[in-house]
Amino acid sequence: MRLTLVLALLSAAPAVAQQQPIAAPADAPTRRFTGADLFGLSIAADPQISPDGRTIVYVRRTADVMTDRVQSSLWLIDVATGRQSPFAAQGSDPRWSPDGTRVAYAARDGEQSQLFVRWIATGTSARVTGFPGDPQALAWSPDGTRLAYVATVAGEATTLGKAPPKPEGAKWAEPLTVIDRVNYRNDGPGYVKPGRDHLFVVAADGGAPQQLTFGAFDDGGPLSWTPDGRGIVFAAIRGPEAERQVMNSDLIAVDTTSGAMRTLTTRDGPDAQPRISPDGTRIAWLGFDDKRRSYENTQLYLGDRNAGSARSLTAALDRGIEDAVWAADGRSLYASYDDHGQRRIARIGLDGRTTPLVDNVAGGGLDRPYTGGEFSVARGGTIAYTGGDGSAPADVWVSSGGKSRRLTQLNAVMTGAKALAPIRKIAVTAPDGRAIDAWLATPANRTPDQRVPLILEIHGGPNSAYGPGFATDMQLYAAAGYAVLWTNPRGSTSYGEEFANLIDKKYPSDDYGDLIAAVDAAIADGTADADNLFVTGGSGGGVLTAWIVGKTDRFKAAATQKPVINWASEALTMDNTLFTSRYWFSKLPWEDPMSYWNRSPLSLVGNVKTPTLVVVGSDDYRTPVSESEQYYAALQIRGVPTALVKVPGASHGGFTARPSQSAAKASAIIAWFDRYRAKPSGSRTD
Repeated sequence: MRLTLVLALLSAAPAVAQQQPIAAPADAPTRRFTGADLFGLSIAADPQISPDGRTIVYVRRTADVMTDRVQSSLWLIDVATGRQSPFAAQGSDPRWSPDGTRVAYAARDGEQSQLFVRWIATGTSARVTGFPGDPQALAWSPDGTRLAYVATVAGEATTLGKAPPKPEGAKWAEPLTVIDRVNYRNDGPGYVKPGRDHLFVVAADGGAPQQLTFGAFDDGGPLSWTPDGRGIVFAAIRGPEAERQVMNSDLIAVDTTSGAMRTLTTRDGPDAQPRISPDGTRIAWLGFDDKRRSYENTQLYLGDRNAGSARSLTAALDRGIEDAVWAADGRSLYASYDDHGQRRIARIGLDGRTTPLVDNVAGGGLDRPYTGGEFSVARGGTIAYTGGDGSAPADVWVSSGGKSRRLTQLNAVMTGAKALAPIRKIAVTAPDGRAIDAWLATPANRTPDQRVPLILEIHGGPNSAYGPGFATDMQLYAAAGYAVLWTNPRGSTSYGEEFANLIDKKYPSDDYGDLIAAVDAAIADGTADADNLFVTGGSGGGVLTAWIVGKTDRFKAAATQKPVINWASEALTMDNTLFTSRYWFSKLPWEDPMSYWNRSPLSLVGNVKTPTLVVVGSDDYRTPVSESEQYYAALQIRGVPTALVKVPGASHGGFTARPSQSAAKASAIIAWFDRYRAKPSGSRTD
C-alpha cells in the first residue's frame, strides 16, 4: 500500500499548488493501524477513588516492547484538575485506607509479589509482608490498623512408593508426579501445585501475618470486614464433597481472633462477593440458584447480618450483576451489569428499585470487544470507573451528580496519528424474528458506496457478549482492507436469562441462523462483498466457526481459534473436568455419546470444503490443544486446505497476553484470508 505525506498548502506561495506531492520515505510512520502499534497502547484498570472523592489511584497497563509483556504501574489522579502523577513503577490491587491517608497495594519483590503500604502525605512506601504467597484480595480493617488478604500456602506433593536410593552425585530423572485431585490443572497457571489459598491478617505497619483459615480448601475474595473488626466474611467451597462441586460456594464468616468459622449460606448454587453494610446489620452478595442450565443471571441478594431472610434485589432487572458495593449511608448499593452489549452502573435500592447512573463502562482486554470495566465509589457518591468507546482503550472516568467526565486520555497521541476503523451498529433480524445486536468496523479509506471483503468475528463463551468497544483484532483486520462484523447471537449475555438460555443443551444450533442473518444484513447494508466472505472466532466462537464451515460453503476461508471440536474429548480433558457434562449436556459422555457427537463440529467435517486455518495456544487447558489437532488432522485427511498455528506458551485465557503474539496471530489470520480473497470490483487502495 503506497504511503503519501499530506502537505499543507501555503496560500502566500501560489506556485506550491503546481508542485507534485512528495513521496514519504520508506521508513516514515504509517497512518494504518499495525501490529507494532500494540506496543504503544495503554489501558486503565481498577480505579480506586479515595474516601473523600478527591483522588483516584488506578492501574495503568502498558506493553513493554523489550520484554514483550504487559506491565502494570500505579498512577494518581487529582479528580478536580485531572492532573496525573506516578505512584509506583509496578503494582496492582491498590486499596485506600478508611481514612484516606494510605494506599495498600501488591508489587513484585524478587520472584513473588508482596504487600506494600504507601503513606500519601510523605510518599513513603513500606513492605508489610514477606510471605511467599502472592497476596491478593486486599481489604483494610475498618479502623485502618490491619489488612486482610488471600495468599497461597504451599503443601506437600502426593507420593506413591519411592525410587531406590540415589548414589551421591548421580544425575537421575525427575521424580514421579502423582495426580489425585479432580481438577488437577487450571488454564493459565497450569498443573496444580501442592497448596491451598487461605486468609491472612497482618498489621498495616508490618509484622508477622496471622493465618485465619486452614484445610484442603481454597478460600477466595473479596473479603468484607465487620464494622467492629472482629470478623471477615468471604466465599469458598468447603466440606467433604468440595472437590466435586463446580459452582456451589458459600458465604463463610471467620472470627479474626479465634479463627472460628460459621457457614452463612447453604443453597445449591454460588454465593460470592459478600459486602457487609456500613452499620453491620446486613450482608449483600451475588449468586443464583443452580438449575444446571448453561446460564443463570447472577443476582444481587440482601440478607441480615447472618445472610438470613435472603431476598433478591435484582430479579426484576433480568440482567447478570457483575459487582456491587454499598453506598455510604447503607440505604442502597451501586451495581454494574451488562445490558445490550454495554456495561452500566446503577443504584439499587433496598426495595429493588434501579436508578441508572453510567452507561459507558468499558475495559478488560484489548484484542476483542468484550464487555467489561470496573468501578469504585467515594463516601459522597462520586463514582470512578473505566470507560470509553470504540475509538480507544478504556480510560479513567468519574461520574457525579448525573454527569460523567473523562479524566485520562492515555492513547490520544497514538490514536490521533492513526486512521482507525469507524464502528457503527447495524440492524439484524434473526430467522425467527428476534432482533440481534451487531456492529460493523470498516476500513478507514472505504468510500460510502464501496463493497469490501467481510470478516465475521464470533465471540466466545458462548454465554458472553461483545459491544461497540475498541479492539485491536478488529482494527488490524480493517487496516488490511476488511470490514469486520461482530454480533451477539442467541446465547449471548446482557439480553436477559431467556435469550441466553435459548442455546441451553443445544449449542451450537440456532445461533448459526443469527450469525448468517447478520452477514446477510451486512451485504444488504451495501458494505460486504458477497463473494468475499470470511469467518473466524475464538473458543465458543471457534466452535461456531468450525460449525459454520460444516454447514455452508459461502465463506471463502475460515480461521477457527482454540475451538472445541469433539465435546466428548473436551469434557474429559478440559481444566474444569466436571463442568461440560454437568451444564451443557443432560448426561455423561458414556451415557449418551450421540448427544455429544451430534453437537460436535467434527461430526460435520465430511462436509467441509472451506480452506480452514486452525489456531491454538500451546498451553491451552480450557479447550485443549488436542481439540485443534483433531480438527487439523481431519481436514488434512480429507484434503481440505488447512494449516495449524500454535501460539507458544499461550493459555486459553492468555491467548493474546504477549503483544507480539497477539499481533502475529492476527497477521497469520489476515495472511490466510488474503490467500483466498478475490479482488472486489470497485476496490481501491490508499
